[in-house]
Amino acid sequence: MSQKTYLAKSGEMNKKWYVVDATDKPVGRLAVDIAKVLMGKNKPTYTPHVDTGDFVVVINAEKVLLTGKKLEDKIYRRHSGYPGNMKEIKAKEMISSHPERLIELTVKGMMPKNVLGRHMLKKLKVYRGSEHPHIAQRPQPLSVDL
Repeated sequence: MSQKTYLAKSGEMNKKWYVVDATDKPVGRLAVDIAKVLMGKNKPTYTPHVDTGDFVVVINAEKVLLTGKKLEDKIYRRHSGYPGNMKEIKAKEMISSHPERLIELTVKGMMPKNVLGRHMLKKLKVYRGSEHPHIAQRPQPLSVDL
């Protein structure tokens, strides 16, 4: 008798909720662990073509750490598609104005670039302060390796 490979189905997965405190954590290392949980790579039931990941709530996004000279040198660019309409913002300005967007963009770069990746990214919830509206889901703390 031969063994069969287990393939998860989208309806049979139980989604958990995790909460991560981003205080004094390097943004890249934090994003790696968040992306693994969103994709479900931390589970033995990981299947590449099925969303087996869990929900992640990130709090204290404004206290995230950027190492080296990234605070002054790193530039985030976006373009609307119209000629001459490229916007640039430095990482220091983004942390002060939109710290949630900084973490979301970092995690987005580590996710698959397809429909499933965009679907998995919707399970990421990032908040500026220590309060979040997902207390009813009883999120468990997620340990982030540094």
